[in-house]
Amino acid sequence: MKPGIHPAYGPVVFRDKAAGYAFLTRSTLTGERTVEWEDGHTYPVVDVEISSASHPFYTGTARVLDTAGRVERFERRYGRREER
Repeated sequence: MKPGIHPAYGPVVFRDKAAGYAFLTRSTLTGERTVEWEDGHTYPVVDVEISSASHPFYTGTARVLDTAGRVERFERRYGRREER
C-alpha cells in the first residue's frame, strides 16, 4: 500500500442506542466522542441507528409477505401467460 493516502484504521466502538447494544471492532470511521470500554481503555464511539441487535431480520420480528397470494391475485387480475 502507498503510505500517506489511506485513512487511519483502528479500534472503534459502534453503539446502537435503540437496542442498548455496543460492540468493539476496527474501522476507518472515527467519532468525536469517546467511551470507556469494558477493558478499561477509551475508544472513539460511533452511534448507529440500526444494528443486528435491533434489525427485524436478525431479531426474528420480520413480517413474512404472502407471496403466493400476491402471485395468485396477479394471475387472476391479468391472466396467466401461455407458454410458448
